[in-house]
Amino acid sequence: MHIEPGLISGAKMVLSYATAAGAALYTVRLAADSLTEKGLGSFAARIAMGTAAVFSFFQVLPHYPVGISEVHFILGSTLFLLLGAAPAALALALGLLLQGLFFAPFDLPQYGANVTTLLVPLFAMKAIADRIIPRDMAYVDIRYRDALALSTAYQGGVVAWVAFWAFYGQGFTATTATSVFTFGGAYMLVVLIEPLVDLAVLAAAKSARGLSKTGLITPRLFNA
Repeated sequence: MHIEPGLISGAKMVLSYATAAGAALYTVRLAADSLTEKGLGSFAARIAMGTAAVFSFFQVLPHYPVGISEVHFILGSTLFLLLGAAPAALALALGLLLQGLFFAPFDLPQYGANVTTLLVPLFAMKAIADRIIPRDMAYVDIRYRDALALSTAYQGGVVAWVAFWAFYGQGFTATTATSVFTFGGAYMLVVLIEPLVDLAVLAAAKSARGLSKTGLITPRLFNA
């Protein structure tokens, strides 16, 4: 999902700063709600755990350059279901930043575009989760079709934003379109894997309900 260096250049980069700022403001709003649930200690712990996970997702798990970007296993829906929206958003932003600082400084100029690509689909996925998962259902009890819907929404959003940045930065050309479709086709294969990961993680969580007392997971994981 990384935007390749040079894909957006010059004055066009300003838009990525604006979208990233909007994502940051919405994250602050979600964070305020999250802090009222379990307090600062739980919130900070979830962010730290999520950041470490995201950094390992980007740097350790297999990732392949395809077309205009790279295919990564981000596991955004998994982070959301375990940690909650705000900690997941901050973990994605911080994990991406750490990777850029220590391993990919050439990605830092595109940080605004990349963080937008990660966070806006997360917010859309949260809205979908609020709509399709009944209020009396804990996340550990969701069905495969719900996990698939969340994963598809997140990964589809990532692909849509990468496509937007590509066409915005390079224009509507045959070469750009081919690269976008190549990347999108490869990336959507992740949708086949991520719901299974979600369900496996949630199944494991069912046998560790003591986690609900630690503050290391979102209260919604076990409580409707």
